[in-house]
Amino acid sequence: MSVFLFKRLLTFLVTLLAASMLTFAALELLPGDPALVILGIDASPDAVAALSREMGFDQPAWLRYARWIGGLLQGEFADSYTYKVPVWELIRDRLIITVPLAVFAMVLTTIFAFLLGIYAASRHNRPGDVLVMGFSQLGIAVPNFWLAILLIVLFAVKLGWFKSGGFPGWDAGFWEALKALLLPAIALATVQGAILARFTRSSLLEVMREDFVRTARAKGLSRRAVLWRHVLRNALIPVVTIMGLQFASLLAGTIVVENVFAIPGLGRLIFQSIGNRDIVVVRDVVLMLAALVVAINFLVDLLYAVIDPRLKAHDI
Repeated sequence: MSVFLFKRLLTFLVTLLAASMLTFAALELLPGDPALVILGIDASPDAVAALSREMGFDQPAWLRYARWIGGLLQGEFADSYTYKVPVWELIRDRLIITVPLAVFAMVLTTIFAFLLGIYAASRHNRPGDVLVMGFSQLGIAVPNFWLAILLIVLFAVKLGWFKSGGFPGWDAGFWEALKALLLPAIALATVQGAILARFTRSSLLEVMREDFVRTARAKGLSRRAVLWRHVLRNALIPVVTIMGLQFASLLAGTIVVENVFAIPGLGRLIFQSIGNRDIVVVRDVVLMLAALVVAINFLVDLLYAVIDPRLKAHDI
């Protein structure tokens, strides 16, 4: 078990280091001078050069990368060029919105996918199966930003059941905040739920063709009993893989959906920071999202060992 955990932890750290390097390198290639963006196009060259030196852009890239990572390891965050506050404060205030939104969307995705996937697999090649697969194909084809606009038009403009955007804050009450996140969560969950439903159905059908399932049926167990007692757990391993990747997609999808619904989360922050050329905020938020994705995949690897001990035993 210790070898299994060590390998997964080492992979986690190496992946995170590589993500930080790629993030820093990508931002280095962005055109434009942050100092010129801050001061405006009418600023004098001397003022732009002075601000560039103050922000450290006159130093070598490797030195700025080392100082950035060293500061993060010590819990020190630079100040945003635009907001003039430490980046961690910006991330903290928006993380409590984006993460609940992604988790809410993942819960809806899982419920939607498992119910429809199990229903379709239990009625293979019957009308119920065909109907579920048809709806799931439609869900995959719909872009989440377009669905978000449709949800606003229908439920906010036409019916008036929800506000068209914004977030009242958790201080306004749990249910009020959850209500504000419902439409964005549905917009995010529809596409991912459709994909997961199809994958769940395929995984269940593949396991149902195994010999041990036929043996269980021969012993007198009903089709439903075999499905819930034997098939579902064995089919979960590839499904969990997809779920881990989907949560990463949901976090990335918040960048678009949060802007459609004007929700002040990490997605909206990074979108605004890119427009303002606020590199300090962009790189810290991107690395934060990358760390969340890598951590989720790390947890998925650990969950593998719980679902199928053979994977853990193989690594040992």
